[in-house]
Amino acid sequence: MNKFNLLPFCLISTLFISSCATTTLLNKSEKTYTKNVKTLLVQDNVLAFGKPLQSLSDLSQDSLVIAGQKNSYVLTSGGDKFVKVVTALDPKFIQIEKELTFYSADNDGKFTGVLPLEYVKLSEDVSKKDREFFIENGAKECTSSSDQRLNSQRFCFTIPLKGLVYPIVTNRNTLKPLSKPYTVSIYTTREEKSTPQRQPEKLFLFPFAVAFDVVTLPFQAISKIFE
Repeated sequence: MNKFNLLPFCLISTLFISSCATTTLLNKSEKTYTKNVKTLLVQDNVLAFGKPLQSLSDLSQDSLVIAGQKNSYVLTSGGDKFVKVVTALDPKFIQIEKELTFYSADNDGKFTGVLPLEYVKLSEDVSKKDREFFIENGAKECTSSSDQRLNSQRFCFTIPLKGLVYPIVTNRNTLKPLSKPYTVSIYTTREEKSTPQRQPEKLFLFPFAVAFDVVTLPFQAISKIFE
């Protein structure tokens, strides 16, 4: 009697367990997974480095301007240190080979980045004054095996940059372009679901940005770096 009474219970239990398992699988299949995707907003060619020709209410005249073919990239922080480094060191030994990559978290016309500047020189020619300058400006030795074979030393500068995206400068046709191409780009990241829908991304300018003229930086270091 007990065995026969247990049979319906076992059958019901088995059906219940099977039903639960099926529900769980369906729930799993309905889940969506997200991942952070790097999205390129703009890639531009640098025409020149300069400063605003006229004063603007929301922009310091001391700001460094990277004049591009598509936009102007105004450095509101870090530009002064960039000028200090390239004017103090011998431009023959300065290398800026990596493209300048900025990040815009909210695509609101604001960006951040790091200047990829390196200084390489024969070890015997690196002076005490050079080393003091490297220490003062936070440079780190990044000598490669290739540098060692040439008896040279390499120093990498990490200069944090912040800035705003402005329209292309109005006097771009009067600027002398760099002789060696140099690229600047801005990217952002976004969450993408497991079934992505591609949408075209557009770089937004800083809300109060207006077009302006620039004057090329007065020092010759930039032209020598990009010869």
